[in-house]
Amino acid sequence: MKPMNDTEISEFLLLGFAEDTELQSLIFGLFLSMYLVTVLGNLLIILATNSDSHLHTPMYFFLFNLSFVDICFTSTTVPKMLVNIQTQSKAITYAGCITQIHFFVLLIELDILLLTVMAYDRYVAICHPLHYMVVMKPHLRGLLILVSWVVSVLYALLQSLMVLCLSFCIDLEIPHFLCELNQVVQLACSDTFLNEVVIYVAAILLGGGPLTAILYSYSKIVSSIRAISSAQGRYKAFSTCASHLSVVSLFYCTSLGVYLSSAVTQNSRSTSTASLMYTVVTPMLNPFIYSLRNQDLKSALRRLFERERLNVNCPKLEKSP
Repeated sequence: MKPMNDTEISEFLLLGFAEDTELQSLIFGLFLSMYLVTVLGNLLIILATNSDSHLHTPMYFFLFNLSFVDICFTSTTVPKMLVNIQTQSKAITYAGCITQIHFFVLLIELDILLLTVMAYDRYVAICHPLHYMVVMKPHLRGLLILVSWVVSVLYALLQSLMVLCLSFCIDLEIPHFLCELNQVVQLACSDTFLNEVVIYVAAILLGGGPLTAILYSYSKIVSSIRAISSAQGRYKAFSTCASHLSVVSLFYCTSLGVYLSSAVTQNSRSTSTASLMYTVVTPMLNPFIYSLRNQDLKSALRRLFERERLNVNCPKLEKSP
């Protein structure tokens, strides 16, 4: 096919999941509900950790940031998909597609780095409890978040600029509900060797590296927990990191499963359906995972609701003249 210059490209087509109108309506309702639950659940965690002084600790500081990133993460893909379903359109502009790639790459890498930072936090808390507050002081916490943002922004900028340098053919259909980096690169008519090298090297360094750090942290955590003599002490120590371990397992198992299956099968529709797990389902489940087994967070949410109920039922009395 004849290649087109980047400036001549007006739009890509996101094929989504189904062509049937009735099924599209069902998908719209399902994803709208999931998106609202994701935003509401993560927003409640943000409000609880910000308003309750009992949660002003390093662990909840990182959870606050993770919840914020999860809201942004789903907001880069789901609203556009909902608009396309509602308007019966599959189009996304060239600029919109590049922008979506940029923020999707940025936020997914930021998610990975935050999970790694949280694993380090749990490692220090369980393996070096006496030095925890000294090590995880506000300066280090801020530095870890700043480094995560800088690395993610630079990586996303690199990938976006490399996509901008590609020339595309006439066939601009993406068998996905979002502008996924790999599939957009595969549509290019120009040489994509450098893009593919950067994608695979980044996957090893920025994906495999954090995973290795998380596994190392939890190997040390498990060793420390096994050294605790009492069963109650072991349960208490494990319960402090069980939620984070569940989130890490869910995120990495689904994302690795998607990319391993895409390497084996050529069914892009199956891959896009599977990718829903880490792009939509995981951010939605995170608030439930962190709140169901966490008594401190449940107590903070209860106090938050009670304050709001009192504010509604007991407004300030008007001052008497």
